[in-house]
Amino acid sequence: MTARVPRVAFLGPDATFSAEAAHEAVPGGELEPLPNVSDVFAAVRDGGAKVGVVPIENMIEGSVNATLDELCFGPGGAYVRGEIRLPVTLHLLGPSGSQPSRVRTVRSHPVALGQCRQWLRTHAPQADTEAETSTAEAARLVSLTRAGDGEVAIAPRLAAERFGLEVLAADVHDMPGNATRFVVLGTSMAAATGADKTSLVVFFGDDRPGLLLKVLEEFALRGINLTKIESRPTKTSLGEYCILFDAEGHPAEARMAEALRSVHRHVAELRVFGAYPRADGIAPQVSPSDTDAAYTEAVTWHRRLLDDVDAPG
Repeated sequence: MTARVPRVAFLGPDATFSAEAAHEAVPGGELEPLPNVSDVFAAVRDGGAKVGVVPIENMIEGSVNATLDELCFGPGGAYVRGEIRLPVTLHLLGPSGSQPSRVRTVRSHPVALGQCRQWLRTHAPQADTEAETSTAEAARLVSLTRAGDGEVAIAPRLAAERFGLEVLAADVHDMPGNATRFVVLGTSMAAATGADKTSLVVFFGDDRPGLLLKVLEEFALRGINLTKIESRPTKTSLGEYCILFDAEGHPAEARMAEALRSVHRHVAELRVFGAYPRADGIAPQVSPSDTDAAYTEAVTWHRRLLDDVDAPG
């Protein structure tokens, strides 16, 4: 019997960085572009897709709020079980024979246009810009023109291959090293590998002094590094925020488990929405006192201690 090819929902359209991330997440998977982030989450929750891939963070633009809001406020059932980091390289694409010096219109997604602003001012100051719904849509529209029309697109190389365009100028983005982080969604979290992250959000409820400090201390006391801390409005009251954390480690590890139990005591709600291998594969440095073996030994010691205590009554 032939194994069924997994269906992979991603934030469309095709020929975008999201499509590239989806292919990397499940090579050979059946890719299905969807129009928005919420639809990708719904496809995973409802079983329409085995895996979902959505952007969560860009080096220049910051977090993708639509993804964060689904993780914080969504109905659950879709967890982060992987992460992918893709370099963002943008190119000037046009019909074969086009000349950058004769460009009249540059099409792209507004974010991509913003990331290439200085390059355009220097190399195509005469050109107007037109915002499109995606870099892929910009490339598609330009593919319908001829070289002499003076229309070009800013898009990834994948779009050039998809729509038969020529790379007129490579790496036209202003800031080198730009990258986007994507998360891989599934109906369960990934097993521990020793080089993992745990993603969570806390809702504080009552506002009282030192509450955030208490939460931070629970991780610090156990030697857990927080790689990201971010706030989002709870959407229930002006000035009320929840806090999202990415922490090094996995809930199956003793130190992380104890930290999460302790945080749970302090806050109104704790939601763990992801446990997954780190994209860079780097394992954290854990002190001898914070290893699973050390916690197991401490539990054994405490049980022996209770053996010498009278039973109640």
